[in-house]
Amino acid sequence: MEIYLAHAQGFCAGVARAIEIVDKVLKKYGIPLFVFHEIVHNTFVVEGFKSQGVQFVDDINDVPDGARIIFSAHGVEPSVVARAKEKKLHFIDATCPLVETVHRQALKLSAEGTNVVLIGHREHQEIIGTKGYVDPKLLHIVENLEDIDNLPIDTDKGVGYVTQTTLSPDDTSLLVGRLKERFPKLIVQRSNDICYATQNRQDAVKELCKVCDIVIICGSSNSSNSNRLKETAQKLDVESFLIDSVDDLDMQKLSKKERIGISSGASVPSSIVFKIVSVIQNYFSVKKVHSESTPEAKIVFVFPEI
Repeated sequence: MEIYLAHAQGFCAGVARAIEIVDKVLKKYGIPLFVFHEIVHNTFVVEGFKSQGVQFVDDINDVPDGARIIFSAHGVEPSVVARAKEKKLHFIDATCPLVETVHRQALKLSAEGTNVVLIGHREHQEIIGTKGYVDPKLLHIVENLEDIDNLPIDTDKGVGYVTQTTLSPDDTSLLVGRLKERFPKLIVQRSNDICYATQNRQDAVKELCKVCDIVIICGSSNSSNSNRLKETAQKLDVESFLIDSVDDLDMQKLSKKERIGISSGASVPSSIVFKIVSVIQNYFSVKKVHSESTPEAKIVFVFPEI
């Protein structure tokens, strides 16, 4: 048996920034400290902060007036920021800078009176945050081709689009292609909104699928980018499954495999991957563990004032 580690995995710069923001605020101010929604979609990270007294809330009204709160990496709608100001909360925004770019584009299109098609999963926190930047009369959320075909927009009208950053680039290209077919006046972006880390991780999984019999994806079930990694492998006819931690690892699935690929979502600590490798090595006779350096090592985002 051989193990192949994806060349792009572990925390992306946006996730690392958000987690470090919580760490720094916790060390500087202590508790009580609130976080609006999960800071990132990973059980290990969230439970770790909970054990230190951090409280996660889904309603800004559940936070006492004047308290300290951090907005998650997925971003929040402007109404949440306005309510935080009304309650005189001390807030720090940990929104990923790449998500902020999508917010600005959505706001610009909306301000120009353009119909805005938001491509993504309706219930995902990033989509919920982004739609707050668009006039409801101009907002259209689509998840698939059928949604695009049913858009109640005059084909002669100008139409713009933005996308959730954690989608599959292949799926998104298909949807944008359909938008181009339906709307001749579609405002085409110079670059897509898919996060570099999402793209890198999906490309890395495609590379794993060229040599591996099975691909393990480390990530929580509510992590969009982790689920897209699993789907990427499955679309290439390679068996793949998602696990939150080493406790979820089913050795029976690996017993007859010769080349095991392992990757992880952008919000997954590298330590989880290392633990899984160690457990597999202790359980099976592993000839070699293949690994490469990540192309993201030097990417760092600016921190807000804390």
